[in-house]
Amino acid sequence: MATYTLPELPYDYSTLEPVISGEIIELHHDKHHAAYVKGANDTLEQLAEAREKDQWGALNALEKNLAFHLSGHILHSIYWRNMSGDGGGEPLEKDGTGELADAIAEHFGSFARFKAQLSKASASTQGSGWGVLAYEPVSERLIVEQVYDHQGNVGQGSIPILVFDAWEHAFYLQYRNQKVDFIEAMWQVVNWQDVSERYLAAKERAAGLIVAP
Repeated sequence: MATYTLPELPYDYSTLEPVISGEIIELHHDKHHAAYVKGANDTLEQLAEAREKDQWGALNALEKNLAFHLSGHILHSIYWRNMSGDGGGEPLEKDGTGELADAIAEHFGSFARFKAQLSKASASTQGSGWGVLAYEPVSERLIVEQVYDHQGNVGQGSIPILVFDAWEHAFYLQYRNQKVDFIEAMWQVVNWQDVSERYLAAKERAAGLIVAP
């Protein structure tokens, strides 16, 4: 039995239109995300075979492949639920996302400054990658990270709670080479309820970790 499975979308393909077309969502989820799930499972099988045969010549490549495919699977699984057809705006006390709003204001100065940093981080990734809002448990604060490919250039232990996919397959059919326009449009579909739940869960999970600063 496969270790990893492709999650179902929490909405129809067309739900995020006009921000993201149904065609993009279908291809992105059913083809690209599915390929990362298959890649992670295939790599686990190859690692098991290497252990069984005590043959380690391909270990470095296999470890890199596992990190790539597994991280791609995890980030996409967050990505789908970070978006909603009823999303947009910003976290607010009246919506039950006040604790997240307070943390953003504390750690970035204001929502506007946070939005500017995450937008710039997402749009300026070199080649393929992601812009990520993450909870960093050592400092107990929110940080913005750039993820190259799926797994590089991140603080170890940080927990992603909001991810913007800046790979071309996420937008090119609709936005062509205008990545900045796609990132700006993404703010219209952010599901702040989901991001808030992830923030609270990350804080609770991290509280049980013993990390020396």
